[in-house]
Amino acid sequence: MPQAPSFALKYLAGLRLVLLAWLAGGLLAAAAAPTAPAAAGGLDTVILKQALTAESDSLVFPVSVPSWPVTLPDDWAETRPGHLGPVWYRTAFDAPGLRDSGALLGLMIERVCSNAEVYLNGQLLHVAGRMREPITHNCQHPQLVALPATLLRDRDNLLDIKVAGHPLERVASWQRAGGLSALQVGPYDRIAQLHATEYAIDVSLPQAVSATLALLGGMLLLLGVVNARERHLAYFGALSLGWAAVTARLWWRNVPLPNYDAELLVVSCMPLVTLAAVQFVLRYSGTRSRSVTAALYAQCAVVPATLLIGGANRLHTLATLWYALLLLEVAAAVGWLLWNAWHTRRQRMLAAGIALVGAAVLAALEIAQQRGPLPTVWQLISHMAIPIVFVATGLRLTSQHGRALQVAEEGRETLAQKVKEATAEIERNFAQLAELRVEQVTERERKRIAADLHDDLGAKLLTIVHTSDNERISTLAREALEEMRLSVRGLTGKAVRLIDALGDWRAEVVSRLGQAGMEGEWSSPTDDIPQMLSARAYVQTTRILREAVSNIIKHSGASQCKVRCTIAEGDFQFVIQDNGKGIPLELDGRLDRGHGMSSMKHRAKQLQGQCLVESGPGYGTVIRLTLPLEPHSSS
Repeated sequence: MPQAPSFALKYLAGLRLVLLAWLAGGLLAAAAAPTAPAAAGGLDTVILKQALTAESDSLVFPVSVPSWPVTLPDDWAETRPGHLGPVWYRTAFDAPGLRDSGALLGLMIERVCSNAEVYLNGQLLHVAGRMREPITHNCQHPQLVALPATLLRDRDNLLDIKVAGHPLERVASWQRAGGLSALQVGPYDRIAQLHATEYAIDVSLPQAVSATLALLGGMLLLLGVVNARERHLAYFGALSLGWAAVTARLWWRNVPLPNYDAELLVVSCMPLVTLAAVQFVLRYSGTRSRSVTAALYAQCAVVPATLLIGGANRLHTLATLWYALLLLEVAAAVGWLLWNAWHTRRQRMLAAGIALVGAAVLAALEIAQQRGPLPTVWQLISHMAIPIVFVATGLRLTSQHGRALQVAEEGRETLAQKVKEATAEIERNFAQLAELRVEQVTERERKRIAADLHDDLGAKLLTIVHTSDNERISTLAREALEEMRLSVRGLTGKAVRLIDALGDWRAEVVSRLGQAGMEGEWSSPTDDIPQMLSARAYVQTTRILREAVSNIIKHSGASQCKVRCTIAEGDFQFVIQDNGKGIPLELDGRLDRGHGMSSMKHRAKQLQGQCLVESGPGYGTVIRLTLPLEPHSSS
């Protein structure tokens, strides 16, 4: 999962490169196409601008129907409004000496709408497609026809062209109304070069741009559908796909529908394109409006309904009105985007708004072209500029989406690290709480046990001490009572000041030695000692001292015992020395086997200290007890 954003970034970057390479290839193909020179050896390239025209569906040029001269290009919207049916054109040119030389001439028809058949001196040379419904759409496809020398005459070669087209009233755009451009005749190689240039500009380049736009739109549509927060990408993808579908009429020749159905379908797509454009602009600016959305969807049904009601003869007028209204809707949405960007100071919205303003201006140019012919350069701009703006905007959106993915990935990694740290902190706190809970429960249980011992066992032992007539029993009860009190102090867990502990120990040791008839000498620091002893350390040290004094009283035979306490380097040390007979040689090496010595050393070890015993016959015994001491400790 952590690799998904990185893969998406690489995919978007690779796709942008593919799209740019694809589009650049189409542009280079158009730019690299050679242009024909004005003349060449043999016969100059001539442009035929005068022709006779006749309206007829005959198989050859009709000589029995009225004909009249026209100037090419001939636009049916101006010269024969409302005419429905084929139109013949006849023109003538000279080709002196070419029949014997075998030279091949070429004819280029820059524009014929919608389709044509070409005859030379009565012989059919070229059929560009279907001449009856559904008629092949060749309005944007320049035609190249070879004129073989065997059919040529030195003078008055008759060139007849039968054109099948539609009146302006029955098409949505002037570009698809019937008509014939001027004719160019010349050496085939030169005419072919000229045709290649026109074909690259009129067909290859729109195909490359439409394909690029469709690919980009599909990708953005998928990204917008997958990412709910990036819904504006889906609408822009739908806009790109819709415009690619609409502009496909520029190069899609054989539409399997009658002209009226095809035109109706193209115009009906425009409210869908408008819906996608307006919704993209609104979503991109962070605006949502249910009423606007409902109106846009309703418009998608109203537009084809009005076209059906108006009929075929009003198609052009209704389409032009709808195009103007749809353009105003898009312009209003773009104006809202710019206003919002200006007041919120969001630069990315401002840049997109400016690009969309350019697209709206170009769309207005496209609508203007629906009403009449424009210069060739403006036609090219209107056909190509909008898709190029869409491609550039789409690439910009993919770049923004890629950066957003990168920022999201970095944020996800940061969040994951913070979650990890927070989890570790929670685990530590939980462990501390658990330990604290155990300590609290243990402390309560210790206090309960201590209270039970003090109230029950202590009371009974005290009763025995005061009521027993047997001195031995009374002494044992008193010792048990002292031991019980010591255990209770350890259970309560109250820390003891070291200076107070030294006082207690001194009183007890000196008293016991005196009762046993021994001289006791105690030496300890008299200054104020700030250290504290934990209850456990106090209890265990007390028991070690009691055991040491008991051993001296019972086994040493000494008359004197010295106890010296020192504090140095974080430790406090007891040195207990007697002048007794010492430990016999037979016990040497077995000091730890006795219960008393073993318990003393074990208790010292529990306190992270040590208890050493030094003895020899006639030299007495020295016990060195060393315990660690933490300054100012209250544990």
